[in-house]
Amino acid sequence: MNKYLKPTWEIDCTGKVVRETAQELVKGQNDVSEQAKQLFYFVRDKIRYNMYVPFYFIVQGHEEAVPASILLEWREAQCAQKAVLLAALARAVGIPARLRFADIRNHLLPRKALNVLGTDLLTYHGYNELYINEQWIKVTPAFDLTMCRRNRITPVEFDGRHHATFHSHNQDGKLHIEYMLDHGCCDHLPLQEILNAWQHTYGPAYVAQVGTQPKSKLPLKWAR
Repeated sequence: MNKYLKPTWEIDCTGKVVRETAQELVKGQNDVSEQAKQLFYFVRDKIRYNMYVPFYFIVQGHEEAVPASILLEWREAQCAQKAVLLAALARAVGIPARLRFADIRNHLLPRKALNVLGTDLLTYHGYNELYINEQWIKVTPAFDLTMCRRNRITPVEFDGRHHATFHSHNQDGKLHIEYMLDHGCCDHLPLQEILNAWQHTYGPAYVAQVGTQPKSKLPLKWAR
């Protein structure tokens, strides 16, 4: 269990900005379920879902995932990155958190995304498991409420006690999300595993497209 409380490269839960943000969000809440709920809704709604943000930095010739503290600065992220951020915030307040990955089919994927990916199969969709009241709870903070309302998506709601994953149908009753293949859980973001899967499914051009050089100098602890 201890490894689900420790920092990793991308889940930088001991960093100042992550710790302060997490502590402010749970201020006055002593119940773990309520703390988890506050963190979930912050990540769901205050971090805009954007599948086109850079997924990794190229740092000294190596691919490195974008850390949670940078995602807080950006205020936008794709699904696995939002899971990274929620894990970091949860660990920062002592809630064990891990990442889980699955291949899902989005039957209502927008045309722009279909043109980019060439398929409606989203490999390595990332979400979370939080350890609350002696059990692992699945939570999916990916789609923000504004996006859901704009696109008639049924939003994921979390009460801090029960699983909260994508709904199978949208608000109009149309088939939306179908879970296809579970890749299990991890205490860190398996970047190369994800990039390899994306290269196989979407091609090397897509993998190159989602990487970028950092726009600003990374903190010293990230310089390898």
